[in-house]
Amino acid sequence: MFPWSELRSVVDSKRLLMLLLWPLLAGGSAACGGSDEPRGTEDAPEITPEPLALPAPDDDLHAFVVDEARARAARPFRAPDPGEAARLATLTYGQVRAIRFRADSALWKGEAAFEVQFFHPGGGFVDPVRIASVASGQVMPLPVDLADYDVGVELDGVDLTLPPDAGPVGFRVLHPMNDADRFDEIVSFLGASYFRLVGPGQVYGLSSRGVAVDVGGPDGEEFPAFVAFWLERPEPEARSVTFYGLLDGPSLSGAYRFDLTPGDPGTAGPGGTVMEVDATLYARRAVPRLGVAPLTSMYLHGTFRSGGVDDVRPRVHDSEGLLMETSRGEWIWRPLTNRAALQATVLRDRGPRGFGLVQRSRTFADYLDLEAQYHRRPSQWVEPLDGNWGDGGVALFEIPTASEFADNIVAYWAPDGGLAEGEERRFRYRLRTFDAELSRQSVARVARTRIGWDGLPGQADPPPRTRRRVVVDFEGGSLPDLGNDVPVEAVVSTSAGTVEDVRVQRLPDGGRRATFALIPDGDRPADMRLLLRGDEALTETWSYLWKPDDGV
Repeated sequence: MFPWSELRSVVDSKRLLMLLLWPLLAGGSAACGGSDEPRGTEDAPEITPEPLALPAPDDDLHAFVVDEARARAARPFRAPDPGEAARLATLTYGQVRAIRFRADSALWKGEAAFEVQFFHPGGGFVDPVRIASVASGQVMPLPVDLADYDVGVELDGVDLTLPPDAGPVGFRVLHPMNDADRFDEIVSFLGASYFRLVGPGQVYGLSSRGVAVDVGGPDGEEFPAFVAFWLERPEPEARSVTFYGLLDGPSLSGAYRFDLTPGDPGTAGPGGTVMEVDATLYARRAVPRLGVAPLTSMYLHGTFRSGGVDDVRPRVHDSEGLLMETSRGEWIWRPLTNRAALQATVLRDRGPRGFGLVQRSRTFADYLDLEAQYHRRPSQWVEPLDGNWGDGGVALFEIPTASEFADNIVAYWAPDGGLAEGEERRFRYRLRTFDAELSRQSVARVARTRIGWDGLPGQADPPPRTRRRVVVDFEGGSLPDLGNDVPVEAVVSTSAGTVEDVRVQRLPDGGRRATFALIPDGDRPADMRLLLRGDEALTETWSYLWKPDDGV
């Protein structure tokens, strides 16, 4: 159920294999339990999919898609029907990769600074997506056409032809971003409501979703899907492109407007690619566990156990931490983990300023992986653009995994109460890719976290093995400019156990190290918080839930 791409350097062939296999596995780990099918599809009748109306030339596209979503929510859900494309579900990973869209067949080729290419059905992706191009008031449906694809020898003897009205299964938008003479992939929509963004100098990593429904629920996760898109042809010199999506699923439908602005070369750090999202959701039935602006990523090892278990690479992850800016302006950093059991936590707030998943370690030496290029994976920020987010929290799910080929991290805004049956809610937000840090964050950032035994090998009269030494290093902000005579205090708290021997030390690069001893209270987990203060907060707040069975 996860999107993939193969264009130029954004390929990650190892993860492509897993993404193609994911629909067979999603009921287990991604759904945090439940059956092999998304919740609710067992109620869908075996009938043809919803007919899709086309807007009139003078229709307001956004209003048209909103009306379509509202009308769908008032009717029973109809499951997608792949039709003749269903027979292509048996294509292997290699065969799917051998179906390559021809660059000279791209939509808007030579007409704009953007081009669009389409994915042919095959493997784990066979449900059609109705896509239309809108230009000068004219709406043109875009069915899948085999003549637009180059087919490799791996498919000799395979009949790929489909009916004239068959739709592709997704699309990708290209624009010159890293080189003025080359069109680079900027965003890819493929599988359920998943899409991926990249900025200058980056390769695909974490995914976004249109919505999340019942992550961690007892009946398994539901996967609503984008069933249609309308793509507005931009003016020849336009720097942004707009398109609209219609989402549908057993529990809800949705109308989406996307405004995509690729990053300029050299702006991956403070700038990057930006996509504004305007989403209106309509509930067919109650959705108690609603996820707004979901982000999905992978974390295997690196923060606490360099090299993991028998791995020559020091780190393996697409993201290493959850970052949040609260309504009060506090920055919170929560390192990601890969524990033995599922962990779900919520950072409560009302009207947050933003949140995201971050890949802060950005040198090749951090990962030593020439193929996956984890040091180039994007960080992504979610910034609310209206006051409609209310009470809730940023939910974080950390799912155990032994493989880097399965995304096991999910983060999203969870509004209190979810959606009631028949309820309509609108969420507007901005997605932004970046590298290690956001330009708007002025306080110092967590550079590394280490937790271990608070003793030394061979030490006489050592402390008990249960006593933990916590080390958190901060860098950036105003720390390098502070004189040695300026007092800096470490403010530490824990939900269980006690804290002793709190110290602040200057690092060689001008940052600061905060370190303390944690004396656990038996088997009780300790939810710890730490920040450095002078006259005001100098750093973001380090937040971590330690458990006795963590092994660190």
